[in-house]
Amino acid sequence: MNSVRLPYVWDYDIDEATFVAILAGQTQLGRLDQDWAAVRLLEYAPYPEIVRRLGFARLVAGWPRWRNRVRAQNRRRGLDFLVAWLPEHHPELL
Repeated sequence: MNSVRLPYVWDYDIDEATFVAILAGQTQLGRLDQDWAAVRLLEYAPYPEIVRRLGFARLVAGWPRWRNRVRAQNRRRGLDFLVAWLPEHHPELL
């Protein structure tokens, strides 16, 4: 089987298709649910991939639920800024 492994789930035996299904809320593996996948993406993925996989609207909507689970303070600050800035300056993206 030639499945793609995402670098931000290095410690789980999850391929890209499974991660995408979890992120979309289509499947859950024990405690690995949609919120877990979103937080994992926010903590470890590069910004362009976060935007590609979540989109701005979903990021802004879910941020209050995910914020306290993002451990990296610099990530939290950057996303706090983005989530506050987007509705004011680019509401068309939401």
